[in-house]
Amino acid sequence: MGTCLNRKDLGLLALRSAVGGVLIAHGTQKLFGWFGGGGLEGATQAMEQMGFHPARQSALAAGLGEAGGGALLVAGLATPAAGAVVAGTMAGAVSVHAPAGFFAMSGGYEYPAFLGAAGLAIGLAGAGRYSLDHLTGHVFDRPWVGLVSFVASAAGAYGTVARRRHVMRLREERAAVEADEQEGSGLS
Repeated sequence: MGTCLNRKDLGLLALRSAVGGVLIAHGTQKLFGWFGGGGLEGATQAMEQMGFHPARQSALAAGLGEAGGGALLVAGLATPAAGAVVAGTMAGAVSVHAPAGFFAMSGGYEYPAFLGAAGLAIGLAGAGRYSLDHLTGHVFDRPWVGLVSFVASAAGAYGTVARRRHVMRLREERAAVEADEQEGSGLS
């Protein structure tokens, strides 16, 4: 009867393509201004406002994490590393949206959390039969690649989010001091 299509592998291909395609679109908005994005300059300004420092490197890392991680997911290449990159990149986005609560409708972290969780799940599950990982004999899909990638991504995300929190705390303190100074000078 020949080789028949495997539903699980088709499902992984569909999921990888959908999640990866969304990430590619978001990343290319940041990197190149495609799809109505602001390009690297706009992303740099946004990163500065959101408290990511250095802003330009943060914008570049976010764009590459989204576009590159998304492209690797679509291709099904180095899937554990791709999933780790996506999860780490989305952790930064979650930190920005968390103060608004969970739901995206109110500006919350629902959407980046979903993308990060999907990337994580694909990275853990593997790309399936319809992938470059499968075609290359899983050269870049080894257990150690997943372990190293997820540890590095978690450490990077932790450092980035911690640095952002510190910057935001300093901004709040500076704003409070300035407000106190205005009150004390009778300019209120």
